[in-house]
Amino acid sequence: MDVNLEYYTKSHSISVKKKINGSREDAWELISKPSNLELFHPFCMSNKTVIWPGVGSIDELIYLNNFKLVREFFKWKKNEGYQLLIGRKGGRKSLVVWEIIKESKDVFLSITVYPHILRDKPKIISFLPFLFIVKPNMKRYLENVINGLNWHLTHSKPVPKNLFGKHKWFSNLN
Repeated sequence: MDVNLEYYTKSHSISVKKKINGSREDAWELISKPSNLELFHPFCMSNKTVIWPGVGSIDELIYLNNFKLVREFFKWKKNEGYQLLIGRKGGRKSLVVWEIIKESKDVFLSITVYPHILRDKPKIISFLPFLFIVKPNMKRYLENVINGLNWHLTHSKPVPKNLFGKHKWFSNLN
């Protein structure tokens, strides 16, 4: 899969980096498992594997509100992370970068999203909607995903749904 990174990285990005409760190998073992999001993603109803593992992997994420996205992995580096495109089948895609980072004795997980929304708008026009709508909601989402990963590494069982609160984009709000 050839990916034009210049195109995907021209949008504003949101990044969250948090210390994790485990080793680099623990983090990699978890995020590289088939259907891994079912173990630690607090807004995931299901994470069906289509092709796994490695470059060319594809899985389907269905959120608690039945919103469905497909993830297509184009970079995969053991114990370091991966890069993928995520979006609706046949629709616009966002770039997502997962990085496992070792800093002295600590291990961090960083997730960066370059959302497709507003990508084709001039940055001067898209800045305010990004700053006040997209960034805070996506940042909270990413923090919840990493918190879920930490929770799973500590408790060794699937994270309860909406454990850290509901999210207006991905939870069933009824």
